[in-house]
Amino acid sequence: MRMIPRPAALLTAACLVGLAPLAATAQPTPPDAPRLTVTGDGSATATPDMATISLGITAENPEAGVAMDTASQAAEAILARLDTLGIEPRDRQTSDLSLQPLWAGGYDSAEDRRITGYEARNTLTVRVRDLEKLGDVLQAVLEDGANQLSGLSFGLQNPDPVLEAARRDAVADAMARAQVLAEAAGVSLGRVLSISEGGGGYAPPAPMMEMRAASVPVAAGEAELSSSVTMEFALGE
Repeated sequence: MRMIPRPAALLTAACLVGLAPLAATAQPTPPDAPRLTVTGDGSATATPDMATISLGITAENPEAGVAMDTASQAAEAILARLDTLGIEPRDRQTSDLSLQPLWAGGYDSAEDRRITGYEARNTLTVRVRDLEKLGDVLQAVLEDGANQLSGLSFGLQNPDPVLEAARRDAVADAMARAQVLAEAAGVSLGRVLSISEGGGGYAPPAPMMEMRAASVPVAAGEAELSSSVTMEFALGE
């Protein structure tokens, strides 16, 4: 009696037959085969949509407690103002709190070294997610007692799409370099044997600032993300 193959058996057999040529061609490259290794660099830019500022309050007084209280009161006023400007609690953080003595005399002076007072410092790090408010935020915190502005940087709330574009650019650069080198050497460029990502980075623009009476104008510029990839290719005759 002749057996009729089941549909599943026929499908499996067909798949095996179809994969046979592929399995025959996908041979591993011998270790001693000629290879070419190149590194490609890529970058992509985008307009920043977030800023991070570091601002501080410094107060001096002959008494340590009074100096700290003065700095703390100014910090409280700034935090209250940030509430009115729509800056969420998750976007502000006390990044430094210090109290140190102020010295006079000693060293090259004929007077004995002594403490003349104390300096209290309260530093806040604030993220501004609406750049249209940045100038107003800077002006407001200055009015409320901030007397130090030690940092201003721009960034992206979601850098992934820009980083993906930078990676694509890096791969394209590596493949173009490999093609030029292979042609110059008189050999053909084969398949990709390996690819690895190296260091990348974010190059924030340098902000331009000018103090004015009403607000602080700031130019955000353009944020740039970079990527680097190393690719290894097989070479033919």
